[in-house]
Amino acid sequence: MVPTQFHRLLALPEDVRVKYDVTSLRHMIHAAAPCPVDVKHRMIAWWGNAVDEYYAASEGGGTVVSAEEWLLKPGTVGKPWPISEIAVFDDEGNRITEPNVIGTVYMAMQSADFEYHGDKEKTQKNRIGPFFTVGDVGLIDEDGYLFLRDRKIDMIISGGANIYPAEIESVLLSHPKVGDAAVFGIPNEDWGEEVKAVIEPAEGVEANDELAQEILAYCADKLAKFKTPKSIDFTSEMPRDPNGKLYKRKLRDPYWEGAQRAL
Repeated sequence: MVPTQFHRLLALPEDVRVKYDVTSLRHMIHAAAPCPVDVKHRMIAWWGNAVDEYYAASEGGGTVVSAEEWLLKPGTVGKPWPISEIAVFDDEGNRITEPNVIGTVYMAMQSADFEYHGDKEKTQKNRIGPFFTVGDVGLIDEDGYLFLRDRKIDMIISGGANIYPAEIESVLLSHPKVGDAAVFGIPNEDWGEEVKAVIEPAEGVEANDELAQEILAYCADKLAKFKTPKSIDFTSEMPRDPNGKLYKRKLRDPYWEGAQRAL
């Protein structure tokens, strides 16, 4: 499953959810997108310790975490599986060994090597020795658990501050009138970028200025001022693929027509 499905299941009326006996459930695996901490807490409370998570790439490598581990380390995507290795590197290509320092996440597998078909330049650009990256940003804590922050390409740089949309999206998705949410940077003449939110309202909720102001006020109470969206637009349906991955570029690109992003 993917987190969007969790959000929609949790939006069901309680009398509907409690009708189903989920005690026989042993494993439900989710991946493909960051899962808000509050959403996962609620899923584990409902479905029990059957909620497993992995982080990986088609190129190979990855991590896994059980519900029991995750409850001890909320927000983690786990530790690498036996034949995989995870590392974090800075922008100069130096491996970060100090815990809890944010950098670009790289993976490696002992038994796998690959080259992007017909694109040696991309292969080399994404490699440091045996490690490769798919462009995610994160950190490894003192116990070896990986925590993701966001995709590097999705990071917003506003007034020199790095802003990770996933954190803001988690807050937006905790609002009962929000069905789905996407956050990204749009041009700002003074700050370089500003935070824009696009919202798919929950079923039966009307998209209007009053709703936008309600959501912005909700965010202002839970986020630092520089992270709070400056404005909200609405959409009837988010552009997601069948696996639940969001095509954020389809939402972001129209705002950048004629402008140049720093990333």
